[in-house]
This record gives sequence, structure tokens and C-alpha cells, in this order.
Amino acid sequence: MDIVEILDKYGFATLAAIAMGYFIYFIYTFITNEIKVKLSEANGVLIGLIDRIRMLDNDLIRLRSKLNTVLEIQENERRNDKSKKSKRISKTPEK
Repeated sequence: MDIVEILDKYGFATLAAIAMGYFIYFIYTFITNEIKVKLSEANGVLIGLIDRIRMLDNDLIRLRSKLNTVLEIQENERRNDKSKKSKRISKTPEK
């Protein structure tokens, strides 16, 4: 049967409904076979990236705390040096 004969026999509405049904079936099979597989792969990659970002964030927090500790130690050493110098100056005998 030719498309024109089917159109003449059943009408445009019936032919359009059949074509729409085939289109929906085609889209459904394409999504379930192709897209879902790719999405599951991308989901695995995304989880891996999120874990790496968390590890980097933890590393940054540790580095920041170490840097703050070093800066505090340096500041304490400067204060101690200044206090030692002032004590030396005050201990020198006056003439």
C-alpha cells in the first residue's frame, strides 16, 4: 500500500496518530538505550569530581591552619626578641 492509499482509506488524523505513536516509541527507545547509559557514566564522573573537590577543600583548610600557626609563632618570636632587647637596654648601668 502506498501512503496516498492509506491516507485516502483511513484519513489524515489516523495516519498522524500512527506516526506520532511511532515517534514516541522511537524517542523512548533512544532515551532508554542511549541517554540513560551516558547519564549513568556522567553521574560516576561527577561523584568522582565531587570527592576530589572535598579533598582539595580539606587540604586548603589544613594548609590555612598551618600557615596561621607559623604566622603566630613568628609574631611570638618577634615579641620575645623585642622584650629581650628592652630588658638588655634597661639592665645597662648608667654612668
